[in-house]
Amino acid sequence: MAVRARIVKLRSLAAEALADLFDQETPFGRLALVQVLMLAGDTLVTISLAGSLFFSISPDAAKSKVLLYLLLTIAPFAVVSPFLGPLIDRSRGSRRAMVVCSAVGRAVLCPFMARDIHSLALFPEAFLILVLSKLYLVTRGALVPEIAAADAQVAAEAGVEMGHLAADAYLTEPTIDGSTEHGLAGWNAQLTLLGTLAGFAASIPGVILLKLFGAPGVLLFTAVVFLAGGVAAWRLHLPRGPGDEIDEPDDGLDLDDPWDAGWDDDPDVAALRRAAHPEVVLGLTANSLLRGIAGFLVFLLAFGLRRSHAPLWWYGLALGSSGVGALIGLSLVPRLRRLMGEPAMLLSCLLAVGIGAAGAAYVGGLAIQMALAMLVGIAGAVGQPSFDALTQQYVPVAAQGRAFAKFATRQQLLWVIGAVIPVALAMPLVDGDVLIAVIAGLGAALYVVGRFNRVTRPRRGGRGR
Repeated sequence: MAVRARIVKLRSLAAEALADLFDQETPFGRLALVQVLMLAGDTLVTISLAGSLFFSISPDAAKSKVLLYLLLTIAPFAVVSPFLGPLIDRSRGSRRAMVVCSAVGRAVLCPFMARDIHSLALFPEAFLILVLSKLYLVTRGALVPEIAAADAQVAAEAGVEMGHLAADAYLTEPTIDGSTEHGLAGWNAQLTLLGTLAGFAASIPGVILLKLFGAPGVLLFTAVVFLAGGVAAWRLHLPRGPGDEIDEPDDGLDLDDPWDAGWDDDPDVAALRRAAHPEVVLGLTANSLLRGIAGFLVFLLAFGLRRSHAPLWWYGLALGSSGVGALIGLSLVPRLRRLMGEPAMLLSCLLAVGIGAAGAAYVGGLAIQMALAMLVGIAGAVGQPSFDALTQQYVPVAAQGRAFAKFATRQQLLWVIGAVIPVALAMPLVDGDVLIAVIAGLGAALYVVGRFNRVTRPRRGGRGR
């Protein structure tokens, strides 16, 4: 019954997301359409390059090629974070312009990639595709709170209630204990779910085109998808209100707020020009650990199954289990958000992964590894929207582009570090499970201590709460 109820819940969330997608009169509906087209295009690019260096991560791949692939997953952030992040924050209009450029740029690159599919020129072109993809993901994170506020404004002016959240829920400031029902985490989860479903849907024509016309045919079709994404992005107009301009970003400092006292020496906060709230710094650590564990498990299973001479379909089953777990996690986000705040959701994810990995190490066997892959997929799907919501709540709007760029870089770096460990070191599956349990358990403990020291105690002393 529990599984059936979860399927019904996921179906309800998907139907709700699709209803918002087809409602192009609302700001969120327009952003949802952009998300669908962008993620569908990313999936088609991945299918077209399935045999290339960038995406060849099968268990039979040589270690040197896998390590090079991991390095290349970080490289786009070297462009997005220092150079493009500040441009995202120049003004509200520049964020829409970045999304348009991301879509149109990829639409222009795809025909050239189709021409150079067997040439060395494919590599710089694929790198630019990755850069533009990361640019969209970073910009989308900065856009979500503005879209949420605009959607609430539209709903309030119309005197109606929003589909998945009362309009006044976003007209009030989120509180640290997560008292705003659903919250930004629900928006993030809904967009992620739409992107995941779009990826699944796009894979069907992508595979058909690959069989009929090869990679060039897929890339030409992808150019059309990205061009449609550019048109949809151009429609991302946000209503302006008094004091809406963000042309001159500030550093997020409130001199009357005791939160900002004593943070000048913290390197994380200094790097973000004191735009980071303690909840964001701690949430970044927790979610980065979840990302690192996910990368570790992917390659632990890839090389562990290869060493044990398990059939290749076991690895496919593991990836499928992780994907199903991600869908389940996204369906859980709105319900969990009604029961607890984002910090508690991140803590629950770490605890669940730690307990699950310890159980997998104790039980042993390939079947339990599939269950662990599903659990890690659930935790990642819950953790990422929760952390995004914390960033959107506590980082000033004028600094969110730079913040999301820096945070995405650090999370990807932890994913790569986690992935490198089982690639470089031969590690039995059980030993890997033990390591996951230890890291998740320590991460949960440090998160609790950190919140008590940096959040709960200073807040009680500074504001009498």
